[in-house]
Amino acid sequence: QVQLVESGGGLVQAGGSLRLSCEASGLLVSRYILGWFRQAPGKEREFVAGISRDARNTYYADSVKGRYTISRDNGKNTVYLQMNHLKPEDTAVYYCAVDLGLVVRPDSSRYDYWGQGTQVTVSS
Repeated sequence: QVQLVESGGGLVQAGGSLRLSCEASGLLVSRYILGWFRQAPGKEREFVAGISRDARNTYYADSVKGRYTISRDNGKNTVYLQMNHLKPEDTAVYYCAVDLGLVVRPDSSRYDYWGQGTQVTVSS
């Protein structure tokens, strides 16, 4: 059974930082594309970042480019999202996801497994 468990969310002031982690079990993440999405109240889930299987390629939404960094540790079966210079508009539930495909795609419908989400709240 595949499980993805996010951690690291919380309340932070604008300009602060958080590091999210997502540990997988039931599959080897080294074989798959990994992504982070977020969903704010009343909004659709949106792509935040994705990373290729070999970690050579990373992709970001324009809204987080230059502030967020996605990384992976295949030995720990874990994907990370370092979030710096946080803004109130970054407030959302953040989800990690696994795509069994070959390339990073921003379409959430392409992802096969999802974590339960972790809340990130940025105060102004």
